[in-house]
Amino acid sequence: MNPLPIESSRLQRDIDELAAISEVPPPVGTRVLFSEADLRARAFVKDICQKLQLTIREDAVGNIFARWSGSDTSLPPVATGSHIDAIPNAGRYDGVVGVLGALEAIRALQISGFRPRRGIELIIFTAEEPTRFGIGCLGSRLLAGSLSRERIAVLRDREGHNLDYWRKKASFGAQDLESVALQKNTYSAFIELHIVQGPLLEKENIPIGVVEKIAAPSTLRIELTGLGGHAGAVLMPERHDALLAGAEIALAVEKAALNSGSPDTVATTGVFRIEPGAVNSVPCRAWLEIDLRDTQLPTRDASLSRIEKSVPEICKRRGVEFHIERLNVDEPATADPDLVKTVL
Repeated sequence: MNPLPIESSRLQRDIDELAAISEVPPPVGTRVLFSEADLRARAFVKDICQKLQLTIREDAVGNIFARWSGSDTSLPPVATGSHIDAIPNAGRYDGVVGVLGALEAIRALQISGFRPRRGIELIIFTAEEPTRFGIGCLGSRLLAGSLSRERIAVLRDREGHNLDYWRKKASFGAQDLESVALQKNTYSAFIELHIVQGPLLEKENIPIGVVEKIAAPSTLRIELTGLGGHAGAVLMPERHDALLAGAEIALAVEKAALNSGSPDTVATTGVFRIEPGAVNSVPCRAWLEIDLRDTQLPTRDASLSRIEKSVPEICKRRGVEFHIERLNVDEPATADPDLVKTVL
């Protein structure tokens, strides 16, 4: 096959146009699950899919599937794709490259006259980012059948709304969530184009990397309740400061990752909110969300255990009440060796 006519300028225009669909002004972008910006972004991508004459369907949680049928419909298709939701103040390439890049590849294949034997199905995953409910990969978890009905039922956003509330608001509430799960071997393979999010490839001047392992992520949500008071009236020995307890926990998170024994352990306290949030008031409440990852399960689990053990010790010493919730604790995954070789 001759080199494909990839039009990078057209792809960049699509990326820039999608980036302009945001809850905040450029150059950053925000598209939280089922927000007005998220729904407009979905419509933008579906419009491109329709122009390419792809067959589109959406499931009960809003995962979008756009299929280019192959000549042998008895064969399971190859899947590709990513997500278009975006954390607050995100860049324009995360997830988006995997969606719009796949569409540009399909467009180039169509222009070349190629017809695949297997179908190619683009998947735009719902809520890959954990912004709405604190749990990432919501759409793909439901596709894999790895999220129980009980776990789904307790998901809440900051306003107390559950998933069903947002599904109905976005017109996805008519179907049962159990219909989302896919049968085994629905796809023959899955491959995703993704922007690199760390400095290693750039530092080594390597244009493309192939993922061999996916780190095992785990997420903790911690709520701390101390005792508030006026900053000028509550003396230091009498304080039960929720922020300071949270700060110690955040440092314990860092320490657990640094001392894990694995070079791949990373830990981040990515959310830290306090109340009442006034300069002259002792913080009485704090909320932390912690992301811990590792390609090795033993060191990830040991780090997670150290973090969870540190919380009651810190809170007891500071006279602060706590509640810990595990939002997810996932296992690492190894990429298919044959696909890795194909890309290499």
